[in-house]
Amino acid sequence: MDSIFDMPAPADAEERRGKPPVVVYPNGTLPPVDMDVLRAARQTMTKIAEIIVPAREGGSFRVPKGHFFRIVSVEGAQVGDLNLWNAADLSERFFSGKTRALHATHVGVGDRLWSTLPYLRPMATITHDTLGWYGWDADGAGVHDVIGTRCDPYTNRLLNGDDYHRCCHSNLSRALAKEMNIPVQEAEFHVHDVLNVFMCTGFTRDTHQYFMKASPVRPGDFLEFFAEIDLLGALSACPGGDCGSEHSSDTVPCYPLLVEIWRPEPETLAGRAFPERNAYPRTHGL
Repeated sequence: MDSIFDMPAPADAEERRGKPPVVVYPNGTLPPVDMDVLRAARQTMTKIAEIIVPAREGGSFRVPKGHFFRIVSVEGAQVGDLNLWNAADLSERFFSGKTRALHATHVGVGDRLWSTLPYLRPMATITHDTLGWYGWDADGAGVHDVIGTRCDPYTNRLLNGDDYHRCCHSNLSRALAKEMNIPVQEAEFHVHDVLNVFMCTGFTRDTHQYFMKASPVRPGDFLEFFAEIDLLGALSACPGGDCGSEHSSDTVPCYPLLVEIWRPEPETLAGRAFPERNAYPRTHGL
C-alpha cells in the first residue's frame, strides 16, 4: 500500500462519513457587536494621520483605542499582511487561529480580530469593507483570509534553496524592529500569523490545498477597523503583488499600501464599554 488512503474501507464507512457537521462556535454565541454605535461614530471621523507602506516593504503604525484605521489600495492591486499587538504589551497579539474558529476562514464587517491567550479579547472590529460584495466565488475563494501564515524566508530556503529578504515575515520583522528600536532577530519572535488583507484564497475541492488567486482589489478599495484597545500595527505590502501568480518574488508587479488613522467625535462613543482582558483566573484546575 502506498498511503493511508489505500486502506480498505470498513463495512460501516458510509455511516461514519454520514455524521452531520456541528459548527463549533455557532453564530449568536459571541457577545454582540454594537455596530449601530460604530456606524454612527464613523460618520463623524476626521483623518489624523496616514502612513505609506512601500511595495515589498513593511511599515508600522499606532492606533489609539476608540479610533478607526483603514488599509487602502492606492496604485494597483496589492495584498497586505497585517500584524497587531497591544501597544503597551507585545505579548498580547492577534490570534488568527482563534479568529478563524470564532468567525470563519475569511472575515468581514462585524467580525473581530481576537488576541492571544490568556488575554482573548477583541483587538479590533471590522466596520467597513469595499470588497464586501465579493462573497464566495465559483472556486470557493473569498477575500481577507485568516488561513495563510505569511510568506517567510525559512520556507523559501526550504523550497528554493536561496535567501529572499522581502518576504512578509522579514518585512514585518524589520518594521517592528525599527518601531521598537530592538534587534530584528528579537523582533521576529513577536511576528505572528497574519490577516491577509485583500488576498483572495480558498481550498481546492479535490485535495483541500490552500490556494491563492488574483485579488479583486482596486485603487480606492479599503478595509476599515475600529480599535478596541490601543494598537501597534505592522503591515507588509506582499512581494506577491495581487498574489495571482506567485509570492516572494521580485518580478511580479507590486504597489504601496496606505494606512489611514481616523478619529471620531468622542461623544459618539460616550458610555461605550471597551473589552477587558479575559477574566479566566489561569488556575487551570490547580
